[in-house]
Amino acid sequence: MLNFKKKSFKRFDLVIFITVLALSIYGLIIIKSATLNRNPTRYLKQQGISIIIGIIIIFLLTMMDYRILGKLYMPIYIVSNIMLIIVLLIGVGGAGAEEFGARWIEIGGFRFQPSEFVKIGIIISLAKFIDKNKSRINQPFTLLKILAFAGLPILLIAAQPDAGTALVFVFFTAMMLFVAGIEWKYIGYALGAGLISLPVIWMNLKSHQKNRIFDFLNPERDPTGTGYQAIEAKIAIGSGKIFGRGLYQGVQTQYNFLPEKHTDFIFAVLMEELGFIGGMGLIILYIILLIRFIRVAQNSKDLFGSLVVVGITSMFIFHIFQNIGMTIGLMPITGIPLPFLSYGGTFMLVNMISVGLILSIGIHREGLNF
Repeated sequence: MLNFKKKSFKRFDLVIFITVLALSIYGLIIIKSATLNRNPTRYLKQQGISIIIGIIIIFLLTMMDYRILGKLYMPIYIVSNIMLIIVLLIGVGGAGAEEFGARWIEIGGFRFQPSEFVKIGIIISLAKFIDKNKSRINQPFTLLKILAFAGLPILLIAAQPDAGTALVFVFFTAMMLFVAGIEWKYIGYALGAGLISLPVIWMNLKSHQKNRIFDFLNPERDPTGTGYQAIEAKIAIGSGKIFGRGLYQGVQTQYNFLPEKHTDFIFAVLMEELGFIGGMGLIILYIILLIRFIRVAQNSKDLFGSLVVVGITSMFIFHIFQNIGMTIGLMPITGIPLPFLSYGGTFMLVNMISVGLILSIGIHREGLNF
């Protein structure tokens, strides 16, 4: 199972690893600020443990030949969907669970969000399923099989309901199919079907989901209610200006005007206290990471490995764009966290697992001078 030779270490992408460490440390600094008036030690300890476990997982995955996961794609797919079904049956949630749904499984006081791990499971299994059908991918029946394969977990997640995470799945599925060579006419059909189905989708949205779209179009419509988050986030970002108010000196952050500041709106904390310079530093780190991911995908020795990297990269792109976009008012608000920065043990582990898989694919390729 483990196949790690000395010569393989030369292919270990130190730039990816160092960038991930830098992002994780950056996250710890901002989480401390966001939780300064709560109990920062508890949050930092839990996030720190997740980072350490994640680093161990990264090295374990780099020693493993990723093709083993391809051989197990069907068990991974089945387990992923079973986890989502369990959430629908016995899932738990916090305050507002009746409206927002239950998305966690709790075992002996330990709570985790299965949909986060399922992202990786579906990317692996979908990549292999596409790989097995690559020669017939543009045949209508084969394409329908692939769409049904990807569609089941998307429907299960949408039923929680968790539209934000479901959109992540839709995005990385579309990107994986595009890279696999799907014809443009099918892309056109998909866009047309999406436009036609908009009225049906709208009628089936929950009230809080509709409010998020209304607030995106006009945040001032309910400034003390559903539009409060968007307004406070923009106030925090605007007040940071170029250099920020100073670490631990943010008014919106330290006086608790900013909601969900250690999770969904952590970018607003960063921008208020470190300003445009701090925000650009974060974005530059993300760009470096994504470019290195794309390079691994381009140099992968097989379609399966390349598609896994494309799926993971697409997942990160969606999270980064959606989270920053909703914070600055370019996207509707969803519960999409920011990779390596937002507080959350499950999310951090998934980020680290993703990096480990990409490094494994990079190490076990052939004939690449890096």
